[in-house]
Amino acid sequence: MKIHFIGIGGIGISGLAKYMRFSGHEVSGSDMKDTHITELLRKRGISVFIGHDAHNIPEDCDLVIHSAIIKPTNSEVVEAKRRGIEVLHRRDALLRILNEKKVYAVCGAHGKSTTTAILAAIMDGSAIIGAESKGFGSNVRYDGSTDVLLFEADESDGSFLNSNPYCSIVTNAEPEHMEYYNYNIDEFHHAYQRFIEMGSVRVLNAEDPFMATLTCDALRLYPSTDITNITYTLIDDEPYTRFHLKGFGEFEVWGFGEHIAMDASLAIMAAAQSMSIASIRVHLLNFRGIKKRFDVIFKGSDRVIVDDYAHHPTEIKAT
Repeated sequence: MKIHFIGIGGIGISGLAKYMRFSGHEVSGSDMKDTHITELLRKRGISVFIGHDAHNIPEDCDLVIHSAIIKPTNSEVVEAKRRGIEVLHRRDALLRILNEKKVYAVCGAHGKSTTTAILAAIMDGSAIIGAESKGFGSNVRYDGSTDVLLFEADESDGSFLNSNPYCSIVTNAEPEHMEYYNYNIDEFHHAYQRFIEMGSVRVLNAEDPFMATLTCDALRLYPSTDITNITYTLIDDEPYTRFHLKGFGEFEVWGFGEHIAMDASLAIMAAAQSMSIASIRVHLLNFRGIKKRFDVIFKGSDRVIVDDYAHHPTEIKAT
């Protein structure tokens, strides 16, 4: 197919664009400005236009997908509809893209990018993450030999409900993006519950206040008691957390913090349904962090500069 993405420079929609390019489709897109993301897209053979214009829609285009911020009045949306081309919101496009995949979907207000990237380090399969994994230098990895897809699911616009989860993994359900849920906490929690119940396998942080109220069958992590003996160390000047996970033994993962141990534990529990613990322990060391999450950008003799994306009070406290 010929697929055009409007708002292609966003981290989420760029992931879908790369994935569809890897899958063999001809992909183009547009955004308001050039960034390192648009440059990387071009290196992947994707045509990227700067600025929105009706002429950006290619000849014989089969499908147009746009990001959440694109309005119906956008000139490219208007042109696509005028030409009778199917136009889908990113959220709705997921139903088609993920339909036949064995999706390990990770959601939560905090830690979903890290947990998905850790899962991608442990397990074989394609991956679409809302951040760049340092392990493979991208927010997308493509593996055409398996239908397994490790996917960061987004609750901000309800699109996680279209992620077709085989395994539903939830780091937490702290209220965020409440404007989408009409500032209604019950509506917000109901969406999380639906996401969880869609999965054949469910892995939950059971100490999250809302997760603790659920009675469905699930693999439950109790971080305060299941994760013990946490220590921190530097290996070749890189940060690592060591911890013991109840029933699974000792592990070592890149990064500092109790939250890193929790994210890794959720990934381990999900992967353990199809992999040996010995293999998980080795593959976990492939995780090298994700961009802008405790990203050490300068090391001097008397100071270190760390770039971290934490922007929510809970995340700032953890950092």
